[in-house]
Amino acid sequence: MKTHFDAVIVGAGPAGSSAAIWLAQAGWRVALVEKQTFPRRKVCGECLSASNLPLLETLGMGAAFAALAGPELRQVALMRGNHTVVAELPTADDSRFPWGRALGRETLDTLLLEQAQSKGVQVMQPWALQGFYGGPGKWRCEVRRVDTQTLLNLHAPVAIDAHGSWEALPSERMHHVCNVSDLLAFKANFSGASLPPGLLPVLSFEGGYGGMVLADQGLLTLACCIRRDRLTALRLASPGASAGEVVETLLKRECAGVGAALLSATRVGAWLATGSLATGIRLRADDPVFRIGNAAAEAHPITGEGMSLAFQGAWLLCTHLIGSGVHPTLHDGTWQRAVGHAYAKDWHQQFGPRLRLAAALAHLAMRPALAAPLLALVRAWPGFLPLAATWGGKTRSITTTTTTRSPS
Repeated sequence: MKTHFDAVIVGAGPAGSSAAIWLAQAGWRVALVEKQTFPRRKVCGECLSASNLPLLETLGMGAAFAALAGPELRQVALMRGNHTVVAELPTADDSRFPWGRALGRETLDTLLLEQAQSKGVQVMQPWALQGFYGGPGKWRCEVRRVDTQTLLNLHAPVAIDAHGSWEALPSERMHHVCNVSDLLAFKANFSGASLPPGLLPVLSFEGGYGGMVLADQGLLTLACCIRRDRLTALRLASPGASAGEVVETLLKRECAGVGAALLSATRVGAWLATGSLATGIRLRADDPVFRIGNAAAEAHPITGEGMSLAFQGAWLLCTHLIGSGVHPTLHDGTWQRAVGHAYAKDWHQQFGPRLRLAAALAHLAMRPALAAPLLALVRAWPGFLPLAATWGGKTRSITTTTTTRSPS
C-alpha cells in the first residue's frame, strides 16, 4: 500500500470523493480515507439542485446519475397544516440541466467512490483518521483500520478535511451539552407513495421543518429536523413508541400533504436519526487543513444546501489548488496559505448569503408566530417560492460564477 501522496482527503462523501476525482484527473496522487463501509444509508434530503449537475458531468458521472435519479423536479410546494401551496420552479441557466433530481445517498456515494477508484485514487476504507501532524507542505496523517486496528502513516503536502455531518476531526471532538433547542434530524424511505412526480414539498410545523421527494427506484424520501424539546414532549405523550414513529405521526398530523402522500405507502427500512445539527460556518482563512463540505459549514437543510456545499465547495477548492500548478508549489507552505486565503474569500462570497437565507427560512418555518405570515405571503404570492430557490443559488452553476481555472 502506498503511503506518499500529493493530497490526503478525509471523508468519502460527495465533497471528499468529488475533490479526489478532480485532483486525480489533474494528475495528483490522492489518498481518500473513509471510516464507514459503503453502501450506507444516511440522513439526507437527497436532492441535487440543477446547479450541481454540470459538476457531475465534469466528474464523469453525468450519464450514471441521469440513468438512476428520480424524476425532474419542476415544482416546489409549501405544506403546513391543511394548506399546500404549489409553484413552478425556475429552470437553471445551463440548458443541458434545467431541473434538479434526487438520488439516494447509498447509491450516489457508492458511484462517486467507484469513480474515484477508476481515476487512480487510493481508497482506504474502512480507515479512520487518528490525527493530522505537521503542517502545510509536510503533513503526516495517522490512520487506523477500523476492523483490524492497524495503524499507518500517510504523508502528503496537502491535507483536506471532508468529514460529514455530525462528525468532527479527532482534534475537534468535545462533549456536546444537550439543549432543548437542539435540532435532531430524521429520515425514512417509502414505497408506493402518491406524491406527484416532479413535486418538491417543503414542510413547516411547530418546532421543525422538513421535505419530501421522489428519488431513485420510485422511493419517496421523507426527511425533517425537529427541536429536541418538541420531540421529548411528543414521546412523553406516546409511551412505547419509537422516535421515528412519533415523528412520522407528527408529520402526517401537522402536514396534511404528508398524510395524503403516505396514505397507501409502505416504509422501506427503519427510520434513521442523527443530531444535533451544528449550523454555522467553520471555514477560516487561516485553516492549516483545507475544509470542504460539512467540514467547512453546516447549513439548515430546509433549502437542500448541503449537497451544494459538498460539490460546489470541493470544485472551488480544486480550482484554486490546480489553477496555480501542482508539483512546483505543493510543498511550499506560504503558497498553501495564500491558496487558503483566496479559497476562503471566494467560499464566503459564494455560500455566506445562501447559508443566511437557509437559516432565515428555517426559523420562519418552525415558529408558529412567524410561519403564519409566511404561509399567508406564499398563498397570496406563490412566486415567492421559486424566487427563494433562485436566491438560494439553485439555478446557477458555480462554474459560471467564478473565474478561476476549472479542475477538469
